[in-house]
Amino acid sequence: MAERRSYGQACPIAHALDMIGERWALLVVRELRLGQRRYADLAAALPDIGPSVLTQRLRDLERVGVLRRRTLPPPAAAKVYELTPWGAELEPVFAALRRWGMRSPVVPLAGEVSADTVFLGLRAYFNGDAGAPWSATYRVQLERDVYHLVVVDGALSDVRRGEYPGEPDARVTTDQHTLQAVLRRERSLADAVEAGVLAVDGDVQAVRRLVDAASTPA
Repeated sequence: MAERRSYGQACPIAHALDMIGERWALLVVRELRLGQRRYADLAAALPDIGPSVLTQRLRDLERVGVLRRRTLPPPAAAKVYELTPWGAELEPVFAALRRWGMRSPVVPLAGEVSADTVFLGLRAYFNGDAGAPWSATYRVQLERDVYHLVVVDGALSDVRRGEYPGEPDARVTTDQHTLQAVLRRERSLADAVEAGVLAVDGDVQAVRRLVDAASTPA
């Protein structure tokens, strides 16, 4: 295996790029921002990466301390990857890259996005200021992935992958493309429910408020 190259400069920016600047590295980190994932989950979320590259990126990021690998307790006993506290400190970097990338004058946003990216976008552009503040908890099932969301006084205080630790106020079951269309105002919530491609169990009004608070970038 070829030795990883270094910029060889005593500069913190060059040092950071030595650790996370390889192709696909930041996207692997992106897929861990909402919680731990198995290797198969990462491969499904990044279908073009290829198994050898994914394996190498995981090794590299684990070696420098951006992520860690651990084994879940029985009965799952599966190996998962998760960000270390230091790796999670990359969050402002993603926020800055998102703002910068959205203003690109030459490269249009095209192609598929992962399920995590849908919820990361919701978190980034959530606007709960319209109307009276509300609080609610949500469980969202998107095919194989489950997410939970917590809104407190009109602010989206928590978004992560995994089961909600309790009984949520509303359960939403749908697919990724339908949820994207509803959040982007390309399809109404009522139409998706009537067509049978989105189901709501529990507080329907809370789901309407969540959709209304989902802003899209200018």
